[in-house]
Amino acid sequence: MTDAAKIVTRFAPSPTGFLHIGGARTALFNWAFARHHGGTFLLRVEDTDRARSTQEAIDAILDGMSWLGLDADEAPLFQHQNAARHVEIAERLLNEGKAYKCTCTPAEVEAMRETARAAGKPPRYDGTCRDQNRDGAPFVVRFKAPQSGETVIDDAVQGRVSTDSAQFDDLVLLRSDGSPTYMLSVVVDDHDMGVTHIIRGDDHLTNAARQAQIYAALDWQVPQFAHIPLIHGADGAKLSKRHGALGVEAYRDMGYLPEAMRNYLARLGWSHGDDEIFSTAQLVAWFGLEAIGKSPARFDTEKLDNVNAQHLSMADDAALVAETIAQNAALAGFEAQLTAAMPLLKSRATRLPDLAADAAFLAATRPIGVDEKLQKHLNDETRPHLAALVEKLETLEDWQREPIEALIKGYMDENELKMGKLAPAFRAALVGSSQSPGIFDVFALLGKNEALSRLNDKINR
Repeated sequence: MTDAAKIVTRFAPSPTGFLHIGGARTALFNWAFARHHGGTFLLRVEDTDRARSTQEAIDAILDGMSWLGLDADEAPLFQHQNAARHVEIAERLLNEGKAYKCTCTPAEVEAMRETARAAGKPPRYDGTCRDQNRDGAPFVVRFKAPQSGETVIDDAVQGRVSTDSAQFDDLVLLRSDGSPTYMLSVVVDDHDMGVTHIIRGDDHLTNAARQAQIYAALDWQVPQFAHIPLIHGADGAKLSKRHGALGVEAYRDMGYLPEAMRNYLARLGWSHGDDEIFSTAQLVAWFGLEAIGKSPARFDTEKLDNVNAQHLSMADDAALVAETIAQNAALAGFEAQLTAAMPLLKSRATRLPDLAADAAFLAATRPIGVDEKLQKHLNDETRPHLAALVEKLETLEDWQREPIEALIKGYMDENELKMGKLAPAFRAALVGSSQSPGIFDVFALLGKNEALSRLNDKINR
């Protein structure tokens, strides 16, 4: 059983771009696992590649994490600040004979790789300097990888993964300028941060074997690895920008709720029985590595929309009123009507902009404009009926949806009219477009004076 007191997970993005869906899911799984066990969730920004790391990317990652509600338990650690510690460990391996200086030039190393390719072997460094103790500059520091036996990873998702150690060449720990490489920095930082579980994409599985060798050379305990399958597009291909490979801020801007994104991302590769819609609290209560599948997950925008719609229907009305006004500033001042309308609006919406679009009629300025397709329904045949209904509606004291509907339907029955005959005219006069709640709700939400005034505007033109 997992020891809750010792659980430490981390999310370690590279700040060379936005926080994409795959990274967001990795962060979520690490966060949920730590929260489930009452452990610690850390954020490490792997910015050792100073040329490619940007402040804009760092800000995008931090903003994305904040929007998703994936709060780290400590301030972010920036990997480049630990460079001296990484060099210290490389020098330790040198002193212990577990690493060596390599003076081969880049051209010589490339020639070795070409020779290997020509022989039908993997392109690799051939170990020329491994046992020669060469001095000179420039040099890189290489790790003395095991040349025989197996390197085994007991992965919490993939199971036992065994690799012939002979297939690994001696990887570079320190570059010729003295800077540490990713492979060394990751091992040192994970050890120093006390990381117990490394949950990441299965494209890192080969890295795990190399890192396990470094752990063994340093006599450090290897964390529990859990390599999760990558996310593919709906067509089964690698996720592209057309199929979800966007920054999470793009989904925020499109009007998805963070709680819906957490729900949807959790279901990309993890499951809890047949549960599809669940709260974040339920996710934390249920989450475990054993329920992560081995097959790639598929990103499906339609399913995301469905999940978001269901979370919208459960969301707090007051919060959605504020979000709706943020989407359409013209609705400021209509809080009372929005509050009354919200149960209806959110039951129809897929994303936040839908709320603002459906509610836009509330803030329309008289005389309201009418879409060209609807304008034809305001004609010599419908205007007399609208005028007659205005007279009847003026006498209605209980201005609620049900009495309004009963009165209008009574008039339709008396005059042997179908609702399809007048509904478009009502919508043209009251809304001006086809996007709004049901017409009887529109009457009620506008209020008696505004609704009748809008009708009269169109009757008298």
